[in-house]
Amino acid sequence: MADGLLREGFLPTAAYEAVLSGRKTLVIGRKGAGKSAICMRLTTDGEHAGDTVLLTPDDAAGDEIRRFELQGLTGRSSKSLIWRYVFAVHTARHVIAHATERHGRRHPASVRALRKFLRANGEESEAQLYDRLASGTRGLQTSLSLEAFGVKAALDMSGSSEGTRASVQLEVLEGGVARALKELDCADAHGPLLVLVDQLEQVWSNAPDSKDMVMGLLLAGKHVSGAYGRAVRCVLFLRADIYDVLEFTEGDKYRGDEVRIEWTPEHLRELALTRASVSLGRRLTPEELWQQLFPLSVAGVPTADYLFSRSLARPRDAIQFLNLCRDKAVERGHTRSISPDDVTGATRQFSEWKLQDLAREYLVNFPFLSRIFAIFQNTGYVVMKAALRSRFDEHREALHARFPEYSDTLTVDGVIDVLFAVNFLGVRRGSEVVYTGEAHVSVQPHETEFHIHPCFRPALNALSSTELHPYVPRQRDVFITGDQHVAGLAVRGSQVGATMGFPVGRDFVMVESLVDSCERIRRQLGRANLPSQTAFEISVQVGHVADDASQLLARMQQGEVRDAVSHVVAATNYLNTLATQLVENGMDRGTGVRSVVNRIQDETRALGRMLGGGHYG
Repeated sequence: MADGLLREGFLPTAAYEAVLSGRKTLVIGRKGAGKSAICMRLTTDGEHAGDTVLLTPDDAAGDEIRRFELQGLTGRSSKSLIWRYVFAVHTARHVIAHATERHGRRHPASVRALRKFLRANGEESEAQLYDRLASGTRGLQTSLSLEAFGVKAALDMSGSSEGTRASVQLEVLEGGVARALKELDCADAHGPLLVLVDQLEQVWSNAPDSKDMVMGLLLAGKHVSGAYGRAVRCVLFLRADIYDVLEFTEGDKYRGDEVRIEWTPEHLRELALTRASVSLGRRLTPEELWQQLFPLSVAGVPTADYLFSRSLARPRDAIQFLNLCRDKAVERGHTRSISPDDVTGATRQFSEWKLQDLAREYLVNFPFLSRIFAIFQNTGYVVMKAALRSRFDEHREALHARFPEYSDTLTVDGVIDVLFAVNFLGVRRGSEVVYTGEAHVSVQPHETEFHIHPCFRPALNALSSTELHPYVPRQRDVFITGDQHVAGLAVRGSQVGATMGFPVGRDFVMVESLVDSCERIRRQLGRANLPSQTAFEISVQVGHVADDASQLLARMQQGEVRDAVSHVVAATNYLNTLATQLVENGMDRGTGVRSVVNRIQDETRALGRMLGGGHYG
C-alpha cells in the first residue's frame, strides 16, 4: 500500500466512534479486523482532543509480566498491580510534560511531588516498556521510594503479605497522580489522556500465566477510570480468540465496555472504494470501481458480491484479495482494467493464502488446525455431521497421538465447535447458512448440516456442494443395418404397436423407462429438503442421464441398432452409486434427503428387475 493509505483511507466505523467518544474501552476483533487501525488513528494529531500513550508489549515485556507474582495474591491480581504501576508512571510523566506545556513554569506541589517520585525511582527518563516493567517489579516486590508523597521509604506494615504491601504502595502513587490531575483541572480543561494497549497477541501463549496477564490487564484498565476519573481513559485492543477463552467471574462487568468489530459487505464495499480513491488520487464512483476498473460480473455474479463472499468479513482479507486481482491483471498486461479471468485467476491463490493464514492465526490456541483441514480435502463443501464423524474417526488416533493435550477437544463435536468459531465452517439454520462472523450463537446439538466457507473451498478443491461423481455417457459402437427399409419398418412397427396396444420392442421399453425414472427422481428432488446447490447438482447429473437416454432413443427411432441393455445397465449402476454417495456423505440423515435416496433406490431396483437381474449388478 502507498504511504498515507491508513491515514487518508481510514473508514470511521461504529467501533471507532464508540471508542473516540468514550462510550467503549475494550475493542475486540479477529486478526485483520482493524483493531490496530483504530488504535493508530487515535494517536493521529487532531483525532483525539487529548494526548495518547501507546503500549505494545514485546516478548521481553511479556515474559516480565508473566513471571511477576506477589505472595498473598492470585496470579491475575498480582499482574493487575504491575499493569497499574505502568499506567500510573506513564500518567505521571504525561502530567509533568502537560503542566510544563500548558500551565506555565510554576507547577503545583502535587506535580512537583510526581517529578520527585520519578527521579527517586529511576523513572524520569524515556524507557522501553520492558525497563519500566522491570523497575516496577523490583519496587512492588520490595519497596518504592514514596518520600515525595510524604511517606517513609519503608511502610510500617510488619507481618503483612508481599501483595498487601505492594497494594498500599501503589495506592499512594495513584493518589499522588490523581491529586495532580485534579489540581490541573485536566478532566474539564481538555480531552482525557488515552492509554492504549495493543498487540497483546504478540506475547500470548494460552498458558495459565498468559491468561492471568491479560485478565490482570483487564482489571487494571477497569481500575483506571475509578482512580483518575474522567482525566484518564485506558483503551484495550484484544483479539477475539484471546478474549473468548478467558474465564473469570468478573467477566460480566466488562459487557458495557466491549465493542466487537464486525464488517458487513456494504462496509467492505465502502472501504474498497475509499482505498481505491486514495490510491488513484481522486474520488471514484462505485460505477467506476465496479464496472470500469473491475469487471461488471465474474462467473455470472456481480464482482463485488463474488469477491466479498469469497473472503472473510474483515478489511485485511478484502484488501489483499483486491490487490491480488490487480497484480494478476498487471502480470497479464491488463494495465487499464481487471478482467474476469484476472479475478478467477486470483481466487485460488487467495484461497490458499487464507487457509494457511487461518492455521497460523490460531496456531497458539488450536495447533491441530492444519491437520483437521486435510479431512475436508477433495470433498463437497456441504458437510453433514454423520459424514464428518466417519471421516474424523479415521484420523482420531493419529490426532490424539500428535496432540495428546487436546484430546478432550479432538472429538467430532469439539472439532465442529472449533471450526465454527474460527469461521471455517458455517451451519445451516433454516434457509440460511450462518457463519460465526454473523452470529455468536454456538452450534446446537440438533444442527447437522455444515458448509465450508467459500473463502477456503478452492484451496481444498471443494467446489461442488457434495462429492458426486459426474455422469459420463457410455461409449457405444453404432451399427446400422444393411437394409435401411427393414430398420425403418421395425421402428414404425414399434411406434404403431405402442399406439394400437401391440407389444413394443424390449430395448425401447427399457430406455423409455430409464428416462421416466430420471424424471421421477428429479421431481422428488423438487420436494426434498436438500441444500439448494446440492439439489441442483444432483438434478444436473440425473438430467445428463435422462438426456443421454433420450438421444439414444432418438437414434434408435432413426433405425440405428444399439446395445440398449448395456446402456441401461451403465446408467442404472450410476444412479445406484449416486444414492450410495449421498448416504456416505451423510445426506440421508435429513428426512427430505432420505426420500431422494429411497426414490433412487426404488427406481434402480425396478430397472434391475426389467433388465432381468443377470445383466445388472
